[in-house]
Amino acid sequence: MSRLVDPALAADDLAVPDWIDRVVGLGDLHGKVVVGCSGGPDSLALLAASAVLGLDAVAVHVDHGLRAESASETEVVVTRARELGFVSDLRRVDLSAGPNLEARARSARYRALDEAAQAHHASTILVGHTADDQAETVLLALLRGSAMSGLAGMPVRRGQIVRPLLRVRRYETEAYCSDLGWEPVRDPSNYDRAFRRAWIRHEVLPLLSQGSERDLIPVLARQAEVLRVESEYLDEAAQALWPQSDGDTSARRLTQMPIALARRAVRCWLGSPPPAFDEVERVMTVARGEVIATEISGGRRVWRSSGQMFAEERH
Repeated sequence: MSRLVDPALAADDLAVPDWIDRVVGLGDLHGKVVVGCSGGPDSLALLAASAVLGLDAVAVHVDHGLRAESASETEVVVTRARELGFVSDLRRVDLSAGPNLEARARSARYRALDEAAQAHHASTILVGHTADDQAETVLLALLRGSAMSGLAGMPVRRGQIVRPLLRVRRYETEAYCSDLGWEPVRDPSNYDRAFRRAWIRHEVLPLLSQGSERDLIPVLARQAEVLRVESEYLDEAAQALWPQSDGDTSARRLTQMPIALARRAVRCWLGSPPPAFDEVERVMTVARGEVIATEISGGRRVWRSSGQMFAEERH
């Protein structure tokens, strides 16, 4: 894959990170890629690693419009992308303060990255989640009471999204930026304990590591990787059983499956947004004929008719 920077410049001026052999998910990339770049150490390290690996990348910065200093953060991304010979793309989303700000910001950010990928005809979107982010995600899932699929954390690849740094530590991306002489952006929300992820990052994980007398981040990240493989295997097994390849959504067949596979089959069938556990249980009551229909998240309705299961989005 080609990029704009002179290869000689990369060899002379761009240090190769010692964790480059732990980058994952890039084996079958083709064409242009989008790199989500906030200007923080993780995304800047990913952008630089993309240059080291010779990727044809576009640095996409999403401004959430929540802080006055966002303009200077944009300049950091533009400057570093230019130094690496990459094109930059600046996107603005409008968010207001209020409930579920983290979730709303994440959804808006991914929509903007997807729009950028389409605009640049990019095959893949790279994001800079590290092993530390994975450990935090596992604990967040635990607090929500998530099952195996939640405790499996973030996959290396889901659709267009690839997370190459899931085996790299946050302190390593910080050190790499320091080696390059770069000062990353420091987002204050990453230190605000009012946000649950920041609370886990700065209070819960250090306390658990201290109490267990070990660094729990690689432990939790490894657990997520093991559970991810097992969860994906069980999803495949469930989907092979129901619904049938001919579109048969027999309620009887669903209820005769082992409950662990039946629940997974329902979750895979309903897709995104993934239904909560209690919603899956309500769908199973429909399959068993205990109720006629049920409403679930995403404005969807699930019902049974003539022995078949149906789902639709209600308008």
